[in-house]
Amino acid sequence: MRTILITGPGGSGRTTVAAATALAAAGEGTRTLVLSADRTDTLGAVLGTPTGPAPVQAAANLTAWRPDATAGFRDDLAAFQDRASSVLDLLGASRLDPEEVTPLPGAEELTLLRALRDAALAEVHDLLVVDLPPTPQALALLALPEELRRYLRRLLPPERQAARALRPVLGRLAGVPMPAEWLYETAARWDVELAAVEAVVADRNTVVRLVAEPSPAGADAVATAGLGLALRGLRPDVLVANRVLPEAAGDSWLAGPVAQQRKVLAEWQESYDVREVAHLGRDPRGADDLAGLVAPGVNVEPPTVEWPVTDHLAEDGVLIWHIPLPGAIRDELDLIRRGDELVVNAGRFRRIVPLPSALRRCTVDGAALREGELRIRFAPDPDLWPGTR
Repeated sequence: MRTILITGPGGSGRTTVAAATALAAAGEGTRTLVLSADRTDTLGAVLGTPTGPAPVQAAANLTAWRPDATAGFRDDLAAFQDRASSVLDLLGASRLDPEEVTPLPGAEELTLLRALRDAALAEVHDLLVVDLPPTPQALALLALPEELRRYLRRLLPPERQAARALRPVLGRLAGVPMPAEWLYETAARWDVELAAVEAVVADRNTVVRLVAEPSPAGADAVATAGLGLALRGLRPDVLVANRVLPEAAGDSWLAGPVAQQRKVLAEWQESYDVREVAHLGRDPRGADDLAGLVAPGVNVEPPTVEWPVTDHLAEDGVLIWHIPLPGAIRDELDLIRRGDELVVNAGRFRRIVPLPSALRRCTVDGAALREGELRIRFAPDPDLWPGTR
């Protein structure tokens, strides 16, 4: 199954483009599911078919689904209270009733991740189009599975034999039963669920598609999004320039905005596969309006992002790790080696990545940013690298 993750600045028309992309694919006979996490039914308004917690048939070969974050959060909390009932009773804590539960901030994003996983595992559709939140939230959402799995491994390591042995002792000291077993079981279940989501995001058949208006603000947003995606090992397959004014309008009072758009479009075309979507003069509503939009198709060969390690041992005595970071600024880059991991800070973004096996036996020898690529030099550690003494 192919997956298209669509995001862009708030108000850029990403929901409209997601709906048009899904409708165009369905019209070609592709079994398509379009997902949205918006609390309001923006997707339904664009499609002309109300959407909600239950998937609905929006058109031939097209299913639309807007999962209910409140119901999902309520079910998770109820399950947690059931599992922790003995501890809650000993502490004298009163349980929350389902009617008084409201979702916490971020519940919509977590619900969308779960729906993304469920849709991928079901294998009912050939194409999944996901209307992600605006770019800042979308980038945090895409990073969430990897980061949560890392936190779980650090806080509750799989090697739990020591915890099992200490449970009776800790229980007597604390005077309450220790919930280590169910806690580890819950962590293991979460790890499996997060791994499934992470696999969908990292799959080579998953692409990210950016939507932005060709304006100075849109250009800044695209530059920021490109850097954030690159740090996650992702690259947009298409940049959709939305609400593009016709060149003929340059002879009217719109000459200034048209010239500005053409300037931004020319800059984007140097780095991205840009597809222009014309300005209709109104917000698109219904299948007829969406059919009039030129929605980019699904690329047969999605772009791949590689972080290769090149061998320069013979020439310079180092290995070089190449990390593409388009738009990165040298003064806003920072690297920290922590054991077998590397902490990369690029502007407002951060990622902790495991080192490739060969680099774990090396020390960092320097780094340079050249032509949008971070090149980190690693020198073999004589204590760990055979034949270097």
